[in-house]
Amino acid sequence: MILLSLSVGSLETNCYIIASGPGKKAVIIDPGAQERLIKKALDKNKLFPGIVINTHGHMDHIGCDDKFSVPVYIHRDDIGLLKDPRLNLSGVFSAPLSVAAKACALEDGQIINEDGIELEVIHTPGHTPGGISLLLKKPEGKILFSGDSLFREGIGRTDFEGADNRQLVDSIKKRLFILDDDTIVYPGHGLSSTIGHEKKNNPFI
Repeated sequence: MILLSLSVGSLETNCYIIASGPGKKAVIIDPGAQERLIKKALDKNKLFPGIVINTHGHMDHIGCDDKFSVPVYIHRDDIGLLKDPRLNLSGVFSAPLSVAAKACALEDGQIINEDGIELEVIHTPGHTPGGISLLLKKPEGKILFSGDSLFREGIGRTDFEGADNRQLVDSIKKRLFILDDDTIVYPGHGLSSTIGHEKKNNPFI
């Protein structure tokens, strides 16, 4: 399996590229900026864009959704953020951004399959209404992409429209902390962690 992590854009968003091997289609998670950097990583590893998945609809996670000519997957409760610069925060912090790519609505518990990669959608609202985490099931397990829900010793901001701190903490406790302690957590920003580490050391939970 190939798993690449790229820090992109001024907010240093973690963009992840996952593929079952060279020559395969890749799942691109949160391509927020720096299209050339992402495409260079794909080319270097002999990968092809398969699908884009957004863990939520904020501008720093969706900025390059249109650059790969593939479907974009996002939870149904965040689809509106792709088109609305006010809700995706680009209208506040940068030039207005609206994603034109075809958006495919995700649901909690849905299994995404792409050329040997299998991911389970875990709805973790709170940072946004449609925030999700993605649990890798195949070809390896115990890997979680937590978006801006759970960080290393932190959680996502809840001072934006549509956010709810109590809901986010509840999502983490009930949906993520039930996973095995040795599950590796790859967040939307910052360093990786484990579920066990966060259960013991996260001051926000």
